[in-house]
Amino acid sequence: MHATLPLLAISTFPALRRRSVETLQVNLGYRCNQSCLHCHVNAGPQRKEEMTVETIDALLVFIAASPEVTVLDLTGGAPELNRHFRRLVVAARQRGLRVIDRCNLTILEEPGHEDLADFLAEHGVEVVASLPCYLEENVDRQRGKGTFDASIRGLQRLNALGYAAPDSGLILNLVFNPQGPTLPPPQEALAAAYREHLGQHFGIVFNELFTLSNMPIQRFGSMLISKGQFNSYMQLLRGAHRDDNVEQVMCRNLLSIDWQGYLYDCDFNQQLGLPLGEAEGKPGQPRLHITEVSAAALEGRAIRVADHCYGCTAGQGSSCGGALGEEVAAAPTCGS
Repeated sequence: MHATLPLLAISTFPALRRRSVETLQVNLGYRCNQSCLHCHVNAGPQRKEEMTVETIDALLVFIAASPEVTVLDLTGGAPELNRHFRRLVVAARQRGLRVIDRCNLTILEEPGHEDLADFLAEHGVEVVASLPCYLEENVDRQRGKGTFDASIRGLQRLNALGYAAPDSGLILNLVFNPQGPTLPPPQEALAAAYREHLGQHFGIVFNELFTLSNMPIQRFGSMLISKGQFNSYMQLLRGAHRDDNVEQVMCRNLLSIDWQGYLYDCDFNQQLGLPLGEAEGKPGQPRLHITEVSAAALEGRAIRVADHCYGCTAGQGSSCGGALGEEVAAAPTCGS
């Protein structure tokens, strides 16, 4: 049984429409040097999918024709494993875009990527680094043995290059995911706990901590099903839904692009196979490709929603930029 099938039923999630596209979130491929338990992409070392240079060229044409786009958010897998990653970064920065690299930190020590941290700093790339806890045991349980130590070394190297230093212009944000089927703790309180522990024990500083809910899809969804926790987790998300968060969900201003250049309302819809071309409720319509449309033409389109969308509106809300609304009452710990 596929972990995503329960999500494809008729949803009660509120209807949404797109605003102007400000952020392009581009998946450069599913290959990764890690295989994290919470991964909603099911990325790993054996995945072969990778955006080609032809698609990257088409992406740059799309960007040139879309002045409303100001942010290029690069993800994967490990986006840096795409052989054209640096070329895309340089081209986007030359066009004045803010570029975000969603980095797993351990990639900074992979053979052939020893100078990656220097490259990111040289080009002013904002790093959003995954560190699902400040405790070694929890990180290694979720991401693999030795991951915590490698991540700490990566953060220390980025700090040495000026990341998160006052007035450096080099932004370093961290990402927290819960260990299991629970909502994230309050973002500000957890950030304070991260700062205290990482600062005291490792001398690490960072700008912001983003708390993200785990989406019940792909590898995490399969784990929930295998443990009989899928339905209870969905009930948790639905029950914690807050209407105030709907206005701020990231799909309103973000466009997700897969490694082949097809368009989706968000990265989660991409992994569920819910393309933007079918957003008007007419399944079977051809998927839209970046070569077929401009960003301006997408404004006002219906967003394709399903029950997994409750993961973005539950509790304090969740987006690629962290919490959306007021904090919920919970202990500020990363151990749950």
